Amino acid sequence: MHTDTEACVRAVKSRDARFDGVFFTAVRTTRIYCRPSCPVVPPKPENMVFHPSAASCQRAGFRACKRCRPDTSPGSPAWNVRADLVARAMRLIRDGVVDREGIPGLATRLGYSTRQIERQLLAELGAGPLALARAQRAQAARVLIETTPLPMAEIAFAAGFSSIRSFNDTVRQVFALPPGELRARATPSRDPNPPGVIVLRLPFRAPLAPSNLFGHLAATAVPGVEEWRDGAYRRTLRLPHGHGIVALSPRPDHIACRLFLTDSRDLTIAISRCRWLLDLDADPVAVDGHLRTDPLLAPLVDASPGRRVPRTVDAAEFAVRAVLGQQVSTAAARTHAARLVTAHGDPVRDPEGGLTHLFPAPEALAELDPESLALPRSRRTTLLTLLGALADGSLRLGFDSDRDEARARLLALPGFGPWTTEVIAMRALGDPDAFLPGDLGIRRAAQGLGLPSTPAALTSRAALWRPWRAYAVQYLWATEPHPVNHLPD
Repeated sequence: MHTDTEACVRAVKSRDARFDGVFFTAVRTTRIYCRPSCPVVPPKPENMVFHPSAASCQRAGFRACKRCRPDTSPGSPAWNVRADLVARAMRLIRDGVVDREGIPGLATRLGYSTRQIERQLLAELGAGPLALARAQRAQAARVLIETTPLPMAEIAFAAGFSSIRSFNDTVRQVFALPPGELRARATPSRDPNPPGVIVLRLPFRAPLAPSNLFGHLAATAVPGVEEWRDGAYRRTLRLPHGHGIVALSPRPDHIACRLFLTDSRDLTIAISRCRWLLDLDADPVAVDGHLRTDPLLAPLVDASPGRRVPRTVDAAEFAVRAVLGQQVSTAAARTHAARLVTAHGDPVRDPEGGLTHLFPAPEALAELDPESLALPRSRRTTLLTLLGALADGSLRLGFDSDRDEARARLLALPGFGPWTTEVIAMRALGDPDAFLPGDLGIRRAAQGLGLPSTPAALTSRAALWRPWRAYAVQYLWATEPHPVNHLPD
């Protein structure tokens, strides 16, 4: 969108928050860049230049506005919707792959040369993978500077910088302040956080309907791994340098996030996975506007706009849980998963709640005794085959997955039909167009609305909803009086 100057100018003049993170406004005279909704008086159009990313602004020599803090904008919705090379690269960069594995690691995961990736990112985002990762490191550093008492040297390496000098230079360049002054200007917390705890706000594009989002996560929570406590969804996180525990609470204009990390180097990836879990980078106005064009779906959208797709922090974990949940109740699925967690999960200490384990990794489950599973024989075979494919790498589920290829590999496994494959595509792979026409709840909702209720006819009718059928599923599911559709008491 940044190439459409007229549309960008209109968005800036109207301070339209829907475009925060979609493009950035750089001001030639002040050398500052802002989000479109910046509250300051808009500059003259001839002084504006538009960029597709914060990294592009920084690369061009602009610094972040201290008023609107553009570095904290929601991510572009394009990276979750699209499935091409640039989108997959952006999801991996946001997940910290460049910091952990470098550009060669990014290229290996994507199956392209480093030169191809660099060229495509520069063409579309105005910055290469190193610059994009650097912008992300700067934001992680700012969060740690403003919300923790960690020494600056520890923050530098925790945020992913290779040296204290590069940390100082980057913070000065991006924020026009040295790290010490950035900390001095931060609003002090009335209640200092315990060691290892980081408290921050996760922004989103309004509106957001928390009922199905948090209701679904709470109703399907696996004991020991997840819980609903004091108005927050809490769960354990398996992270590259250790483990974490996160508490997420819905607020009118943000998600309150409370993170406990055993290693602060995992901050960026933990934030990325929490945003992915809650689908916080979605554009609800675009999604709902499209779904409202169907007169039968419009009343559902109008009743509770801004529904998100509840996702997962671990695609492999969700795939295992999807198999455990085949043709059983939500309570039975939770029981099966809890048994695996107790027997094979890594124990953790939760100083603020009742969480006890990390969900076991596929490698830990691949050799389990099938007789220990209280499942029908056919489902044992399905689960063990899935675990073997995940453990040996023949099935890859993650930010870098090709969605169509992952679907084909899942359907080739014994016991995997369209329902299981599509629910994994929707919640683990983040496909916004995943669809479940054979789901009983969807068929009942369709019949109640006067939509076709047979899978083939409903699929044909749902072509009107593309590419947002996964969001239509959320609206259809919400017609059922099920706990997944309501915030817990």
